[in-house]
Amino acid sequence: MGQLVSDVTQVLDYKNSKKNAESQRQKILAQIASDENTKTNLIKKVLSEQRAKYGASGNAGNSLSEDAVLKRLRSETAQPYEEKKRNNIEQMKKIKVKKPNLVKTWLSKIDGIAG
Repeated sequence: MGQLVSDVTQVLDYKNSKKNAESQRQKILAQIASDENTKTNLIKKVLSEQRAKYGASGNAGNSLSEDAVLKRLRSETAQPYEEKKRNNIEQMKKIKVKKPNLVKTWLSKIDGIAG
């Protein structure tokens, strides 16, 4: 009877752990989506500000130096968000739930009784 209670407890603990892990994954995915929106909006803002500066100075054109500056601004603005995204993905990879091996437990109990 004690083994049955132990097995049921293990299964229930596993189900709870699985729900918690899924909840953590969903929170991380929501954070990644939010960060991606923020990054996109910030990049648009930074680039439009720079284009406005070029326009105000009379340098509004598609010169190579302008494109290089805009590309650098885009990269510098996105970099912290990309780092955070990598960290969040690493956190998701670390979320694991160990599934109870009830067959192994039962076999060891039978071996203990028979041996």
